[in-house]
Amino acid sequence: MNIIDELQWRGAVNQTTDEEDLRKLTDEKKIGLYCGVDPTGDSLHIGHLIPFMMLKRFQLQGHHPVIVIGGGTGAIGDPSGKNSERVLQTMDQVQHNKEALTAQMENLFGTDNFRIVDNYDWLSKLSLLDFLRDYGKLFNVNTMLNKEVVATRLEVGISFTEFTYQILQSVDYLHLYQHEDVQLQIGGADQWGNITAGIDLIHKIEGADARAHALTIPLMLKADGTKFGKTAGGAVWLDSEKTTPYEFYQFWINQDDRDVIKYLKYFTFLDEDEIDELQQKVEKQPEKREAQRRLAEEVTEFVHGKQAVVEAQHITKALFSGDVADLSSAEIEQGFKNMPTVRAADKVNNIVLWLVDDTKIEPSRRQAREDIQNGAIRINGRKVTDLDANVDPDAHFDGQFVIVRKGKKKYFLVRIEK
Repeated sequence: MNIIDELQWRGAVNQTTDEEDLRKLTDEKKIGLYCGVDPTGDSLHIGHLIPFMMLKRFQLQGHHPVIVIGGGTGAIGDPSGKNSERVLQTMDQVQHNKEALTAQMENLFGTDNFRIVDNYDWLSKLSLLDFLRDYGKLFNVNTMLNKEVVATRLEVGISFTEFTYQILQSVDYLHLYQHEDVQLQIGGADQWGNITAGIDLIHKIEGADARAHALTIPLMLKADGTKFGKTAGGAVWLDSEKTTPYEFYQFWINQDDRDVIKYLKYFTFLDEDEIDELQQKVEKQPEKREAQRRLAEEVTEFVHGKQAVVEAQHITKALFSGDVADLSSAEIEQGFKNMPTVRAADKVNNIVLWLVDDTKIEPSRRQAREDIQNGAIRINGRKVTDLDANVDPDAHFDGQFVIVRKGKKKYFLVRIEK
């Protein structure tokens, strides 16, 4: 299947400049293509992941993806689509973010048939006079004002700095066309104006017959109409320190039946037969959530590796069953990150006193005794009914944690202070 046909089947094409010629071009040869990301933060989130998944599909079919880490454009900021200017970052912060994003990209794409470049390398060499004379003269202000990303800001105002962002992005495409044999730029639906401005620049400088293309990805919405990628806790990050692999896995496994097939097409490399089979399972046995489990496995492995999947499943099983004693300290950190947490001293104490005085999990000794006798208290997965039992913090988890379950579902993580 031609790569463009595959993207169409996956519902991943919003707009193209000339789909038929792009299809012919990708049949004729292995093309260079690119997607850019500005280092406005030190991690991608899963919303960013969508266009890069498209780049990865091209890579797997032998094409040559290039990723632009925008050290130059990131230093000035693109129009955000919000009714305000971006706050300029220090160059030290830009450099830190560039290094973090580069590491994430190398993890996703490996080192084979793939390049990361920084547009600071060529944009920083432009003098103001060169910029105005060589490029500014080729851009019509009326056309620039009509670009959606600018037009939406005109009512509240936009600085000259952010207004010229589309020229800099166009220069990126021209540079990559001339020096990296790039003939396709991929981006989100909101990037259409910037990408086509780059194609116009290429045609003005290289000639009208230059084969340069644009492909944008649809804005992704959930079945309930809300924006994909956001949770009650905020963005879902690729950085394991910001969003643990367990949290990442849980995000995918909790997707709505109405969305899961769409996400399997977007975010996995499963073929049409496999996805059709999973779709039938969603329709006939939705309670088994096999499609969601497969989605969580595939995306978590792609971003964090196989071992992260094993650990996420181990944590999930332990929390569901209540059998937490076999979890490692690292798994405890992941699985209990957002659960109620208290601190206690590293000392052995009677369970009643420990629950009331040391951790304040129970409001009173009377309530503590009642819950213990009723079998409502589990320490590290083991039910405790003996009022004379002691809690030894060093008994499990390298002496770092004690896990208390009160009732059927309420967990507390007790961090032991040495």
